[in-house]
Amino acid sequence: MTNKRPSGALKRAIRRYFGFSRAETNGFLFLLALMALWLALPYLLQPALSEYDATADQQELNQVAAKLAANREPRFRKTWPQRPRYARPSVAHVALVPFNPNTLTAPDWEARGVPGFVATRLVRYREAVGGFKAKSQIQKAYGLEPAVYARLAPYIQLPDQEPPRTKTAWPSRPDYPAWKDKPGSANGGLPAATRYARKPRNLAPFDLNAADTTQLQQIRGVGRRLAARVVAYRERLGGFVREEQLAEIFNLAPDLVDSLRKYTFVKEGYTPASLNINQADLAALRDHPYVGLRLGRVLIAYREQHGPFRQADDLRPIRVLDAATLEKLRPYLRF
Repeated sequence: MTNKRPSGALKRAIRRYFGFSRAETNGFLFLLALMALWLALPYLLQPALSEYDATADQQELNQVAAKLAANREPRFRKTWPQRPRYARPSVAHVALVPFNPNTLTAPDWEARGVPGFVATRLVRYREAVGGFKAKSQIQKAYGLEPAVYARLAPYIQLPDQEPPRTKTAWPSRPDYPAWKDKPGSANGGLPAATRYARKPRNLAPFDLNAADTTQLQQIRGVGRRLAARVVAYRERLGGFVREEQLAEIFNLAPDLVDSLRKYTFVKEGYTPASLNINQADLAALRDHPYVGLRLGRVLIAYREQHGPFRQADDLRPIRVLDAATLEKLRPYLRF
């Protein structure tokens, strides 16, 4: 069996690929020497570093810090005078014997083991109620510990609970007749003028624009104040043109709106009081529920710039006036 040796061309190819030139060899040797020097450098410099003494440098740094501290301006701090503390004088305790709490002072309460602030509070509480009438009043005092009260309760010369209150019997006046004997009284002796009239159950519908407060109060749930609000809104509006406008009254409950719409109607062909949009001043425009102060100012400014209005559609270019408000305002406009 013969050994096959690589040919000369193959040798040259391997040597060319893995071989180094003279310059590469010299650079590689220089790099190895530099790495060896870098690794040996700490061992070469260690004797010189170990001989360094930082005492002198530390003293110099301390001197510089002392100069900076001496030249620094002191910060201003406002000092408030301290309030003197008053020490509460100690009170010697006494043996517990039966006592009347309405005759004790604050030191007397302290002598019986009650804290000073609670003793002062008990004296003030007694003066406010006009004297203690039962132990339960002392037990309710704010800050009185239950254990302290339990120790004092057997010696307090007061009943446990307050006596029941009795109704004061006022003397009758012989010259003043009783309600039941007064002329015109009935139903428990009440005078007829003080009794409220019962509202009718079957109420016939009436004209909303012609009704007064008395007629409106006949509807269940409508009182004197609510009836006055309905009439006042009707006067500001100039009259209702449809029953749905009752819902515009401020803070009117929906069930009351339904009751008003059930027993009232708007007469067909009714003409409300008109608002002259070209001559009305700011006060008249402001009082109308559909105009107000802001829209009133805009209407006057627009009227002065573009001339008088001729019809309701001339108000459409005004941006702050929406279409829904214009339709509600249309029956009340006059040109």
